[in-house]
Amino acid sequence: MAVHGRMLVMQLIIAVAIAAAAADRTPPRQARPNCPDHCGNLTIPYPFGIGKGCFLRNGFNLTCNETAKPPTTLWGDGSFTVTNILLAEGELEVMNNISHDCYDKQGNQTKDMYNFPSLRLQPPFTISGTRNKFIAVGCDNWAIFKGYRHYPHDEDRYITGCITVCNNLDSVVNGSCSGIGCCQTAIPSGLKNGTVKLDSYSQHTAVWDNNPCSYAFIVEEGRFTFNPKTSFEELNNTKKLPVIINWAIHEGSCALAQNSSGYACKANSSCVNRTVDYQTEPTGYYCQCLPGFEGNPYLPDGCQDIDECMAPSSPCNNGICQNSPGGYSCLCNKGFKNQDSKICIKNTPVSKNIPLKISMGLSIGFFILVVLIWWTYCGMNKRRLVRLKEKYFEENGGLTLQQHLASHGGSIETVEIFTAEELQKATNNYHADEILGEGGYATVYKGIVHDKNVVAIKKPKIGTPTQSDQFVNEIIVLSQINHRNVVKLLGCCFETEVPLLVYEYITHGTLFEHVFNKGKGSSLSWELRLKIASETAGALAYLHSATSTPIIHRDVKTTNILLDDNYTAKVSDFGASRFIPLDQTQLSTLVQGTLGYLDPEYFHSNQLTEKSDVYSFGVVLAELLTSRVALSFARPDKERCLASFFVSSIENECLIQILDADIVNEENIETVEQVAILAKRCLMIKSEERPTMKDVAMELEGMRIMAKHPWKNGNSGFEETEYLLGSPNSAAYVMDIGGGGAGGSSVTNTGYDSMQIQMLMPYDDGR
Repeated sequence: MAVHGRMLVMQLIIAVAIAAAAADRTPPRQARPNCPDHCGNLTIPYPFGIGKGCFLRNGFNLTCNETAKPPTTLWGDGSFTVTNILLAEGELEVMNNISHDCYDKQGNQTKDMYNFPSLRLQPPFTISGTRNKFIAVGCDNWAIFKGYRHYPHDEDRYITGCITVCNNLDSVVNGSCSGIGCCQTAIPSGLKNGTVKLDSYSQHTAVWDNNPCSYAFIVEEGRFTFNPKTSFEELNNTKKLPVIINWAIHEGSCALAQNSSGYACKANSSCVNRTVDYQTEPTGYYCQCLPGFEGNPYLPDGCQDIDECMAPSSPCNNGICQNSPGGYSCLCNKGFKNQDSKICIKNTPVSKNIPLKISMGLSIGFFILVVLIWWTYCGMNKRRLVRLKEKYFEENGGLTLQQHLASHGGSIETVEIFTAEELQKATNNYHADEILGEGGYATVYKGIVHDKNVVAIKKPKIGTPTQSDQFVNEIIVLSQINHRNVVKLLGCCFETEVPLLVYEYITHGTLFEHVFNKGKGSSLSWELRLKIASETAGALAYLHSATSTPIIHRDVKTTNILLDDNYTAKVSDFGASRFIPLDQTQLSTLVQGTLGYLDPEYFHSNQLTEKSDVYSFGVVLAELLTSRVALSFARPDKERCLASFFVSSIENECLIQILDADIVNEENIETVEQVAILAKRCLMIKSEERPTMKDVAMELEGMRIMAKHPWKNGNSGFEETEYLLGSPNSAAYVMDIGGGGAGGSSVTNTGYDSMQIQMLMPYDDGR
């Protein structure tokens, strides 16, 4: 008993000594000897320093502004304020300017609130691509961020940006930065300087009461949260936001540096390569203390051992702590034993009932054996299912999808990944009653996901030879598009034998059903037909002109135009669509499309251009005017192909004879004739004689306005239509295409669509 009491006293004395030592313990010094290691509340670690001889080299020298309250740390030429130095991560947090673009009520730019800040760095400093985001805030603006990886020689110039559109702040979602009032995008790594460009489409005249200014800036991710009620005022009063800068101690890789005389990482530290995504070799390196050590890895003494045993509370419960370099171990008290070197557990008394212990051991062993066999069986079965799903993922084009998304800048993170069980339940095991439609490659089912959301599920037919390419291509195309007149892709599933796509459910069927299946659909008036044609043309013009990489639909037809309850057009089925590289105007592809809609020039030359969609859309216009299908072998030979028969009828002045009498009357005959002439231009055999889709969309929207206007029968003519719409290069027109409307001014547009410019490419227009 006396011995036990003495041990308790000894442990108490040791504990008191440890607590006293911990109280006297000071953290290792971070600056060089005889150099200041603080500026205000900011610690200044070497290789950074204040004053001559206190920093590694130019670029790491800092200045402490003692006159500021509180004192602030300045970097470079004094234009940057340093707020944090992250030594272990090789990062520097600085405050960077915000770009403002403000207007008065008349749309005049307020010069004192208009600035485009630049962020210029010298090696080894670069803008972090992983820790920062480019953000734009406003209801009428587009913002661009240009960067250079090898400034000042202007090599490897890159550009990225985004667009924000909204009619008023009531429509803005709090915390959302997806294009309505706020947009954001990532920036590439390794940039040594960057410039923000900010501009407006209509000088904020439509939104001035709520939003006279737009803002754009690079900011550390997580340091800015968009709030429509407070963010505009905060940004107007805030001059700077934090940005993370990467740095390296020296150029070259760790492997080369460790064999050189100038190796910077001192005792008890490790070397970390600084990598940039576009280079295979490291661009430099920095140093970190090893686990269990602390201090500055760049100072001569290196990192110092952390004495865990000197902590206020001992890490060894029921034992005595013994420190060791980089770690510690525990000497357990009487009655306890080491489970490992750092944990003490209580000893369990040995049972004297040996037969009972053996019996229980055998029973437990048998039970464990059974469980192990069952676990092994389940594990093998699970691995078999995993391998089968991986096999389907590869066969269904999952790897191809990943490669294309990487090369075209798309992101599958915006598309929900459904399990096979979820979609099977949603469609009642793909019951025939849930079929919405059927095509050459797939069947479309109606389904309900998440117990309430109605969707359309596209299931390809097993054995179709090109199904993987078709469906992977459709995901790639739709992931680039966000437009109110384009059907939205919600998700996909690659776990099954055939890939599945999940779309928004469009309630009112196809345009084909409403025009040709009068018993099933409806009798569309001429006004509705013109509206649907205008919206479809706007969507196709958006695909051709306003996406980061132009897209050719390649299968425009009435069965691929869906209608919702408001008869709003939704362009669908992008399985045959193709991207057009920015440096090309045409692609050589295998001929693919639908007979009757197929561009004859493309059919003979295999040269796919945007004018191929224009020709197909011309056939759709002819169908809307005549209510005749594009191709019918039941008609006489000269009338089988609607396109050629329609053009010849106009040339022979027989147009009135082939128009649908149910939709043509004295009030709309002038507009009908104008649409017919436009359709004839779209159906020209030579593609260079056809208008662009942008021109078609503008003319159709002009005809809609003229048809509604009280002086449409006057002498204003089509020139006044052009005056109403503006030129193709006007701000209103560009905003309409980018915003996803079907034409006309953005002020009256009630829909909200965003276009994220995810473009990372060589840019040749200078800075």
